[in-house]
Amino acid sequence: MYLNIIQLAESFGVEESVVESWVRKEGLPAIEDRDRLLFDRNQVVDWAAARGLAAKAGFLAAGRAANSPARRLEPLLRAGGIWRDVPAATVRDVMGTIVNKLPGATPPVRQLLAQRLRLPEGISWAAVGGGLALPHLRTPVALGRDAGTFAILILRDALKLTEPAPDEVPITRLLFFVAPSPRAHLELLSLLSSALLRGGLQKPVVDAATDEEIFTALIAAETAGSPGKTNQ
Repeated sequence: MYLNIIQLAESFGVEESVVESWVRKEGLPAIEDRDRLLFDRNQVVDWAAARGLAAKAGFLAAGRAANSPARRLEPLLRAGGIWRDVPAATVRDVMGTIVNKLPGATPPVRQLLAQRLRLPEGISWAAVGGGLALPHLRTPVALGRDAGTFAILILRDALKLTEPAPDEVPITRLLFFVAPSPRAHLELLSLLSSALLRGGLQKPVVDAATDEEIFTALIAAETAGSPGKTNQ
């Protein structure tokens, strides 16, 4: 059974551009058929299982195992913080500051991550449209269960990227995250995409709402996306 990119994006609760990024950068198996991407369901299931990524709905949906609780974004954001009026030229500096405070990581690990952030190809920017991007380390790392962070950067001016946004809207809002493991990396990417596109987080971030309003929207998005509202 083959799925198209729309079906796959809906199954994982992400934007189509995220699926395209998985194909280019994460090795998601796909075939091209008359200028469109098709995905073998069995190959996608194997690819997702190897990364601990669970579908949320549609053709690939499966119940979450009882011993595999969903990761929560709110405590990660409280650790990483909401940064305002950030000049685009200092984005990597701010990311470095965030990484230097990474919970659950030793100083040498923090230093290593900061070095990776400064490499020309160290960051995957993952522009999703609407002036938003989900930057993260291009190569996921294993940091340990208690590590990881998430921060929102509200930029003073537009960030220039080598790959333009899918809708060509200038990037002025960044949702930067560091996952504790490769398995959690794709899960967090999926959760963030879903919170933005379907959970109501996008508007307060784009509008540069107050911290409390952003946290309220994030909590509501996580609650709405929790099966039976029980993922704590």
